[in-house]
Amino acid sequence: MAGDRLAAEGAGVAPIARRPLLGFGLALAAIIAVADQASKFWLVHLSGLGDTVARIEVAPFVDFVYLRNPGISYSMLELKGAAGQLAFTLLAVAVSIGIVVWLARATSRIAATGLGLVLGGAIGNAIDRPLMGGVVDFVSLHAGGWHWYVFNVADVAIVVGAALLVYESLLGSRKSATDGR
Repeated sequence: MAGDRLAAEGAGVAPIARRPLLGFGLALAAIIAVADQASKFWLVHLSGLGDTVARIEVAPFVDFVYLRNPGISYSMLELKGAAGQLAFTLLAVAVSIGIVVWLARATSRIAATGLGLVLGGAIGNAIDRPLMGGVVDFVSLHAGGWHWYVFNVADVAIVVGAALLVYESLLGSRKSATDGR
């Protein structure tokens, strides 16, 4: 019956109101992007990091530091200057559009959550590039002389979202294999 209604509308694509997973994923993406930008606003404008404070010790294994990453993960493909940041911003926009298309086709809450997290993280980091000349990273984990890379809220969302998508992919494959028996 719903298929007849869609065919009658001629669009073939249900509006957002009839795609609850799309709305959920977009709302989650917005929450992540706002939380990421709020944390970076605090760091840049209110914490004092970068002015006179080198680091803020949060716990024996966590510090807040201020780094600006002009590249991508681990500062790879470092493109300094406005042209480089514009290129990365346009890449993030293209990837975000692809994620929204994928999200519109999501059929599970896990996939929608993973895609929403990745999208929100991508948007949060993309906003930094034209405003800050690179992505602002600030959480530094360390223990016993070992230091992990410095990251931000958007990075955490991207990693957790990607992990959920891998989990969904493996779970979906296993479920399909057992359903076919």
